[in-house]
Amino acid sequence: MARCILTVDDSSTMRQMIAFTLKGAAFDVLEAEDGVHALEVAKGKKLDLIITDVNMPRMDGLTLVARLRALPEFKFTPILVLTTESDMSMKMRGKEAGATGWIVKPFSPEKLLEVVNKVL
Repeated sequence: MARCILTVDDSSTMRQMIAFTLKGAAFDVLEAEDGVHALEVAKGKKLDLIITDVNMPRMDGLTLVARLRALPEFKFTPILVLTTESDMSMKMRGKEAGATGWIVKPFSPEKLLEVVNKVL
């Protein structure tokens, strides 16, 4: 059974690039356009990994990470932040919210898969 990854980004192009890379490596992929949508999509699902952007409308990625960590079913699910934000203070906020790792855009498909396979 393929592992299931939720990718969250307000850019449909970015979601497509991430999904294409992950599906090519035999992962099942669910998509959400922001944190609010991600919580709806994640509800009742068994997710092996969540990849989220930071800057999104309705609910940003760091708030999403904190909200997911508050739910028992996602307490230990790896969560990667994939963002243009490279500032150390932002990375620390991500870590405090419960993020497992941080990848700065632009990214190569190889780098994404390397990190995904490392946390899984």
